[in-house]
Amino acid sequence: MSGRVPLQRLLDAGLDTAVAYLRTVEPDTAGHLEQARRTGGTRPRVVLVGEPRAGKSSLVNALLGAPDVAPVSPLAGTGTWLEFGWAPTATVRVWLPGHDDPVPAEPVDLPRWVLPDPAADTPPPRRVQVDHPAVLLEYLTVVDTPGGGGWDDTHTTLALRAADDADILLFVTDAAGPLTAPELDFLARAADRVDVVLFALTKVDAHGGWREVLAANRAALRTWAPRFADAPWFPVSARLAGLAATVDGTDAADLSAASGIAAVQRRLVDLTGRVGLLRRANLLRAARAELARLDATAAERIRATDGDPGDGDRFRAQRTELAAQRRSETRQWSLALGTETNRARVDATGALRTALQQVQEEFTGRIERAGRTDLAGLPQEVDRALQAVSVRLSEDLAARFDTVAERALAQLFDPGQRALVLGGVNATLRHVLAGPPVTSAAGTDHVMVALSAGGVAFMAGRGAVAGASALSAGTLLGGSLVVPFAGLGLGLAVGAFVLYRRRVHSDRAQARTWLREVLAEARAAYGDDITRRFTDLQYALTVALDAAVERRLQDLDARIAEVDRAQAAHRSARAAERAAAQAARETVRARLGQVDEVLTRARELTVADGEMT
Repeated sequence: MSGRVPLQRLLDAGLDTAVAYLRTVEPDTAGHLEQARRTGGTRPRVVLVGEPRAGKSSLVNALLGAPDVAPVSPLAGTGTWLEFGWAPTATVRVWLPGHDDPVPAEPVDLPRWVLPDPAADTPPPRRVQVDHPAVLLEYLTVVDTPGGGGWDDTHTTLALRAADDADILLFVTDAAGPLTAPELDFLARAADRVDVVLFALTKVDAHGGWREVLAANRAALRTWAPRFADAPWFPVSARLAGLAATVDGTDAADLSAASGIAAVQRRLVDLTGRVGLLRRANLLRAARAELARLDATAAERIRATDGDPGDGDRFRAQRTELAAQRRSETRQWSLALGTETNRARVDATGALRTALQQVQEEFTGRIERAGRTDLAGLPQEVDRALQAVSVRLSEDLAARFDTVAERALAQLFDPGQRALVLGGVNATLRHVLAGPPVTSAAGTDHVMVALSAGGVAFMAGRGAVAGASALSAGTLLGGSLVVPFAGLGLGLAVGAFVLYRRRVHSDRAQARTWLREVLAEARAAYGDDITRRFTDLQYALTVALDAAVERRLQDLDARIAEVDRAQAAHRSARAAERAAAQAARETVRARLGQVDEVLTRARELTVADGEMT
């Protein structure tokens, strides 16, 4: 702990210095950094993932010291995302499919919302927010993820999405046996998505051989996910923690110690401070990227003061070419942009068709193999599969957006020029694409499919604010183009459940018909939204690229004027101008040096201060 406060001050001082300088030369960039810094101050997120009935919800109750805050059932695992935050009194808010605003609920009704009910006539909520006065929640936010039906593709996709949004990932597995192949596969895939991982081995009171299981788990991680081989493991018993709350004195202390819960709580609180340090360091890295870009621009200005006639000719040639490209925009690069956008839209629609075809084939097979009583839970399973399709297709669309934008940028600028305009394009895209219009089942003819903006983020619990924070930091990295993108939540609406109960019952033929109708509507709903989003992207890129061209033309005009002025000036005057330009660059490079020193010390102190997994 000794080095943490000085390190925090060091990082804050580095950020203050970098942002103060950027405010004098790039006020928009400084503003984005300050916004990301304020948003990043929210409490860290601890996300629990694991197989169904591994004990995630029981562990949440034990960690919070509240036996009934997370509903627990021996027959079914949690069916939706449960996010726990702090409040002086217990409150519950529920996000329903097709809606972007929550509805209030009573805490006593939480099991009805959270535990899957095969006979329900309504789809499960996408997310439930539970605020509670537990002490641990004053330090961090806890997210309990749905267990699903095991580590199938759907569960893995949603769990990996949760890992993306975790500051701390708490992987939960029970002591009945070693890690399974699907668990190890998930951990191997999560290795490049999450920084801090803790492992909880649950139900150790019920399994006397838990130490052998723990040793086997560590050995398996060394082979399958070596990055987590030395991650901390916590043997815990939520049952013993619950018993400790019912007795007094020495018995309570002994049961509490045997439960192992306090060790997990201490590590989580300790890591809370470390997460704050890492967030500061990431923002400082973003500021460094902007300083490096300014350094490159300053070097170009110094060259202009040399008075080399070749520079003036080069800048004039660039300006003439760029102006000509701009005049022919509608005939050349605008047409190319339309071609790229249309090709990406067709590919994305094809990916949607393939994904839904796979869902249809999988569930058609399940229907054929199902008994008369096995069809009751089909709507919930299809709903989860559509959520997973949403996550995969949203990630695919985001990648396609970036590809289209990069290719469009290549129509106008060579690699060296692109580095100078990326920041402007990113800033313009942030403004044009901010707050995409919401597409909701309530505003369309869709009665069986719910499609809502921000749904994917809600499923993972982050919401729009944290997403904006990540975007602010990501798009500040001047070396790449990052197109802002809000994912979609695709799932079943109430109508799908009502029609299923009315028509299907235990009839396989009716179940197949219902499945075809649901997936056809999903294909139409998502297909329409894909088309709209690519139309918005094409417009946004047209505006952004036009602004980038105008900015580059102004910059070239300034460079040409500097070269002309240098040519006309006396040698001594040019020397003075060069000295001023050199001084400006040295100021930038001094800030770069300060930032690099802070980041180097931050890495050293962070490692020395304790295990960071």
